[in-house]
Amino acid sequence: MAEGRHSAPRDRADRPSKASKRALANEARLRALGEAVEQRADPTRRPRVAKVRRPHRVRRIALIGTASIVGLVVVLVGGGYLYAQWRFSQIPKVNVAGELPQLSGRPFNILEIGSDSRVGLTGAVARQTGASAGAVSGQRSDVVKIMHIDPAAGTITILSIPRDTMVTLLANQALFGKFNRINVNYGNGPSLLAQTITANFGIPINHVIQVSFAGLINAADAIGGVYLDFPFPAKDAYSGLNVAHAGCQLVTGFQALAVARSRHYQWFQHGVWNYDPTSDFGRIDRQNVFIRALISRAKHLYNPLTINSFLAKIPQGITLDSGFTLNELIALAVKFHGFNPANMLTYTLPTFPATVAPLGDVLFVQQPEAQQLLVNIFGSSLLTPTNPSPNQQGQTPLPPVVTTTTVPTVTSSTIHASSATSTRATARPATSNPTNVVPYWDPVPCTP
Repeated sequence: MAEGRHSAPRDRADRPSKASKRALANEARLRALGEAVEQRADPTRRPRVAKVRRPHRVRRIALIGTASIVGLVVVLVGGGYLYAQWRFSQIPKVNVAGELPQLSGRPFNILEIGSDSRVGLTGAVARQTGASAGAVSGQRSDVVKIMHIDPAAGTITILSIPRDTMVTLLANQALFGKFNRINVNYGNGPSLLAQTITANFGIPINHVIQVSFAGLINAADAIGGVYLDFPFPAKDAYSGLNVAHAGCQLVTGFQALAVARSRHYQWFQHGVWNYDPTSDFGRIDRQNVFIRALISRAKHLYNPLTINSFLAKIPQGITLDSGFTLNELIALAVKFHGFNPANMLTYTLPTFPATVAPLGDVLFVQQPEAQQLLVNIFGSSLLTPTNPSPNQQGQTPLPPVVTTTTVPTVTSSTIHASSATSTRATARPATSNPTNVVPYWDPVPCTP
């Protein structure tokens, strides 16, 4: 159950503690490693002169993370390179076919897959997620996000693809037909899903991160939970969410997972329980809010014991592609150590609903809006689709030719934004929901 109001731990600034001294040493090692990585990539580069920094300015660790369940990029270094290398080697790796090589200094894309696998959960938690721990088999990609990282510009953009989006299948057509929902491609692993995204939308995939239910719970618990401001009491009988009172509060463990999984969200207002009708789109919004809260919480932690706990729990439920290296993560940590999660751009692929027999309710890609958004996000790196997604008539035309424009914003009334990094709107905007706009009933990150 979500906990009540908590006061954030206060730093003792009167005198440097042993922990702060270790944090200073850790950051020094991190910066030195970043310098080494950058120097190797560009031998002509002149090393930067280290600047003296006050203790309260460096009491933090670097974490670039997403979790949607969503999806989670973990960048954390603490306690020295050899220790970090040992911990990194414990994270499960998987070979992913169809990935394109990442070019040094250029933008790249990470496919983030939120798996509904219950592997690693205890019996009680597994039952709360709808299955017994011993009877769970198979997996679906209920969360599909592409994180677009531009190291030169220092920007992070996340594109979410709803799980019911219709795509052209590259395999298993005898089982699922020529066209089906995008999440049927993940049953045997991430390779087919990555290849399908590139073939349908022209989005090159450079890396893959998979996060299971256990992975999200472990990541949240390792940093002591996340702070979310709920404007009203909330619940979801399907995900197990149960927030008894409104306000900024610490969310940990199973309740953290319940927030990210919630598709049947309800809030208590004016004496009645109200139902969020946006289903998967509402869940995507709440996942993005959770990601911002996770990054905000993690980037201000510096306790070596917390760092060690985080590194120890990351292998339980999180898998990286075999091409991801520790040096790449260190370079990201150095580049984005001061990244403000409020500046992370989040969008959802524009779609429209339809009913198709025998599949039932599905979503079709809405053109030209979808292609315009893809061009705005991925620019010239966008490829020509080899197997375009179908339209409602069962045709697979190439996407329309569009030029780069300013990403459109949505005008909405601000209802409540106190102590939050996001804006609440009177209603959910279009499916290309821009960053920091969420319905007024949804939680937002907060500082206690």
